[in-house]
Formats: sequence, C-alpha cells, structure tokens
Amino acid sequence: MIAGARTSFRIDTWNQLARNFRYIRGTFDDQSAFEDLKRVLAQLDTIHSAIGHAFYMSISPAHFSLVCAQLNSVGLNQDRHGYRRIVLEKPFGNDLASSRELGATVDEVFGAGSVFRVDHYLGKETVQNILALRFANGLFEPLWNHRHIDNIQITMAEDIGVEGRAGYYDGVGAARDVIQNHLLQLLALIAMEEPVGVDAASLSAEKVKVLSATSAVSPLADTTARGQYSATVRGETYLPGLLEEDGFDPCSTTETYAAITVQIANRRWAGVPFYLRAGKRLARRTTEVAVTFSSPHHLTGSAEAGPPPQNVLVVRVQPDDGISLRIGAKTPGEGMRIQDVDLNMSFADSFGGSSPEAYERLILDVLRGDASLFPSQAEVDASWAIVDPVIAFWAEQGRPDTYQSGSAGPSSAIPVVTRTGRAWRPL
Repeated sequence: MIAGARTSFRIDTWNQLARNFRYIRGTFDDQSAFEDLKRVLAQLDTIHSAIGHAFYMSISPAHFSLVCAQLNSVGLNQDRHGYRRIVLEKPFGNDLASSRELGATVDEVFGAGSVFRVDHYLGKETVQNILALRFANGLFEPLWNHRHIDNIQITMAEDIGVEGRAGYYDGVGAARDVIQNHLLQLLALIAMEEPVGVDAASLSAEKVKVLSATSAVSPLADTTARGQYSATVRGETYLPGLLEEDGFDPCSTTETYAAITVQIANRRWAGVPFYLRAGKRLARRTTEVAVTFSSPHHLTGSAEAGPPPQNVLVVRVQPDDGISLRIGAKTPGEGMRIQDVDLNMSFADSFGGSSPEAYERLILDVLRGDASLFPSQAEVDASWAIVDPVIAFWAEQGRPDTYQSGSAGPSSAIPVVTRTGRAWRPL
C-alpha cells in the first residue's frame, strides 16, 4: 500500500497508465511545442479512439492567457468529434478586474461551458455534505436564520509555513490564497437558499445570489486583522519568520494571517456576523465551519444552574472530517447544573474506510463534463468583490502585525470578535 493511497498498488494498472505518458519539452511562448503537442495527441487519438481532451493548467495564472492563445493558434481548443476542456487552478486573477479579464479570455477560446475552475475544497466529501446536512434534515432548516443563529465562524488554520512557495505566495497572501476562494465557497454553501437541483447551473445560481449580497463589515480597522508569522523556536527546532524564508522580500507586507467580518444583506441573515480567518504557522491544522446558535432562556433562573449553554454545530472539513453538535445536558446528581456535551459523527466511522480524495472526484468530473463542484466565473467575481475592498484598505496600512508561530494569530485579531461580545473558537 502506498502512503496516502486507498487501494493497493497494482503493477498492471500502473504499466497501462505509464505506457501512455508522453513528455513534450518547450516554453509557453514556443509555438512549436504546442504544434508538437497537437501531433502527439493526434497519434494517441488514433491508438485509443479518444473522445476528447482536457488541458490541466497547474501553472501561474500569469501564463493562463498566453497558453490559451497558443492552444487556440494550433487549433487544440476545439474539435468537431470530441470535447475540449480547460482546467484552471486558483487563484483566478489577482482582483476583480483581472478575474474578469481572465474569464473573458478563456471563455472566448474554449467557451464558458468548457472551463473548469478548481477549488479542491468543493471536492471534499465533508463540504459536499453541507448541502445534505441542511436540506436533507428537517431539524435544521427552521432554525437556519438570524432569529436562531448568533454567529458563524469559518476557519482554515495551518501549522506549516510558506516553506518553498515564496514564488507563488509573496504578493498573494492569506486573503487571496484562502479567503477569496475556499472560505467564501464554504460561506456560500452554509448561507445559500435551497437550489432547485444539484446540477451546476442550479447550485451556482444560489451561490451567486448569496455572495452578491455579502460584504465586509465596516469600519475595516475594527472588523479585520492581518499578520505575519515571526521566528520562533519549537522544541530544539528554529522556525524562521516569513521574512527569513528563502525567496521572500525582507520588506514584504504579504500577510500569512487574515481575519475578516462579513455580513449578508438578506432577510435570512440580517444582523448575523460571519467571521472568516485563515493563517499559517498557527497552533494546529484545522478547517471547520462553526454555527453558534443563540442562547436559550435560562432553564431555572437560579445561580446554581450556571450560564445557559450555547449550542454549536461544527462541520469539520479536516483533518478529522465529521460533524459535531454541542448541547447542554444535566450533570448527574442533585440540582439542575447544565454542562456542555458534544455529539460527534465521524465520516470515517459512519461510512467505513476513507473518502475519495478531493482531486479524485474533481478530475473524474472534468472527464464527465460535470461542473457542479466547480465555481463559475460569476461566483469568482462575486468573491473578489467582497475581498477587494479589504485588501485595498490593508495596502494603505503599512506592515502587518506579527505573531508567534504556534499561536492563534496576531493579538489584533482578538477584538475583531470580542468587540461584539463574542470570542474566537480556540485553535
């Protein structure tokens, strides 16, 4: 068994795959390389009777337009006898303007229905189960509104640093790298209305509606925070700060931690704050959505009962994917003393074995032509419209705050939540 694989290694399967590998050397501006690519694909088509081609662009977004133009110049973007699809890895642009420009370019070359934008979080089983949790269970929908929900926190914390990704990460930062795509997609699934179907068009229509109604809460100086991890020693290991990482500008203002507060201007979510945070070199690795319900009336009104519990529904995306619900239960013995208790469901325990990796599902869906787990251009644009004002504000504020590796982030992030009498969930 190969580490991380769900099935045993089979030499015959590997040999069948390896026989079809071809390597074509060239640069993005070398048209002859794309002509070679066309020739090799034609040979493979003859051997395998291929029904189409998907071009997976796991490259810098700065080269997307050039590669699309090259594919177009040699006619690889269309075929009367099979499909032509293009797969793009994030980020989709650097802001709203560049996102729209990129979208127009790829749509013109391949057609909007043949463009697949990868957000691998949407391929995770736990994320897909958000829809099942909300709409396949009559328990939650009557409570899923501002009358019963106090706040929602969406967190993606990593315990590793940038580590070799300076070429990509410097100038991008946590807001562009994580909040604009992963976390806002999670927000859309948690907050959207029930779609008429689970096809790509129906899902995207509802996500666009809720993202278009979402905006950062002002004043941004109070409702957002950013930071860079600093050098620290963990055990006997020295962990360099961001500005010491290979390839980073020692004057870089790129944030490795970002926290923002957003609101949704519709009837369901009026007045409910959504707190989104993402960071590197934090206390632990976790991605979760925590829905905190409003506190009920005190059970007895007596001091003995203690403070009323807050019910919290947590969708754990990683590492231990599952769902938990915190409830209040009476402790054994005399009196009415209430204690928080978690009801836990693990996907691995409930369904046996491990779930398919996100990319397994997404690559298969590309080949099937199913775009239901891929964000549309309209979703991407709506997400940029949310984060662009925050990033522009930060650009005028000078250097980010610093925080120690292994902590919960910069101290400036604490009042983002406590200013409203709430608290961040502990990492």
